[in-house]
Amino acid sequence: MVTGHLNFYPHDGANELITERFMRVLTPIALLLCVLPAFVQAATGDPLAGRAAFAKCASCHAVGPSARAGFGPQLTNVIGRKAGSTADFKYSPAMSAAGFTWTEDKLRAFLKAPSDVVPGNKMRFWGIGSDKQIDDILAYLRTFQQ
Repeated sequence: MVTGHLNFYPHDGANELITERFMRVLTPIALLLCVLPAFVQAATGDPLAGRAAFAKCASCHAVGPSARAGFGPQLTNVIGRKAGSTADFKYSPAMSAAGFTWTEDKLRAFLKAPSDVVPGNKMRFWGIGSDKQIDDILAYLRTFQQ
């Protein structure tokens, strides 16, 4: 069969079937690889944006190797720490009796609505409405975990 161009594969339909099956598998994988970085970024947050967002927290809280309590407890290594447990800060009775360990999910909920997580706590902050800002702040706080 000569058609005027080189044809390495016969047109018996087998190649089209293989190509179609290959594309059915490859297309979803390619789409997943394209959108996966956006999901990972959304889930983990941006520490640089978190540093900027932490400015609203920094008037009361400190982070880093030399962090000390101020109007609020220092937040270095806060993830995994028992709530109300730093020695250099006088917590409200509600926070002292909270009885939980700070996980990222607990911190996320607390940053969104502090009084819903620990009713009667003395932090004078209404919460952060932006989930992205919360994720960014958590990403920033993770940079101070040891």
